[in-house]
Amino acid sequence: MKNRQKLLILVTVLLLLTGGGWFLYSTGFFRAIGSLDSLRAYIADFAPYSHLLFFLVQFLSVVLAPIPSNITAAAGGLLFGTWPAFLLTFGAVAAGSLLTFSLARALGRNFADRLVSRKLSEKYRDVLRSKAPVFLVLAFLFPFFPDDMLCILAGLTGISFRRFAVIVLLTRPWGLLFASALGGSTLALPPWVMIPIGLAGLTVFLLGMKYGDKLEESVLSRLKEHKNGKTE
Repeated sequence: MKNRQKLLILVTVLLLLTGGGWFLYSTGFFRAIGSLDSLRAYIADFAPYSHLLFFLVQFLSVVLAPIPSNITAAAGGLLFGTWPAFLLTFGAVAAGSLLTFSLARALGRNFADRLVSRKLSEKYRDVLRSKAPVFLVLAFLFPFFPDDMLCILAGLTGISFRRFAVIVLLTRPWGLLFASALGGSTLALPPWVMIPIGLAGLTVFLLGMKYGDKLEESVLSRLKEHKNGKTE
């Protein structure tokens, strides 16, 4: 791709992202994200275009990364029900993941550096180059990895678009489905079932908050040791 074409695509994408971010800011999205009720009210205010707005928010949650898609998925479950919220969320997240991967593949390091910090890029660079498929599966399944940012970095590796798409489609739905089900009250189980599940979920959450960095480093170090063992 010629440099002029790359620059034109990059400028267009950045303008669209800037416009999307400004739209969310000006309409009060970042104030509403503080609670599920306020987020649900924010989305409902855009009726009859609430579904379209919800899809846009979930799409931007991947491209702009700081927006937590699981929280908005739960709000969508409250508003639309489990399956509509899940299908909209998964469609938007999958589309955003494939778009950022494709843009990084086409535009290269300059594009990635504008969205991913150098510290984060250096942290995952080696393991993505040597173990991209395995690592991406783990990162998309566990909540303590910056999976949206990893979609961009994966575009700089040798993994094929088809293989990346399969990983996204097989691993990214589960957390989104769980969040949508919680919001949509599909998980209406008896108290004797919900209490252990709730305690287990709380335990996993607390362990993730406390030991998430250590678990992440452990996964990275094990993958690097495996790589070094093969090269010796």
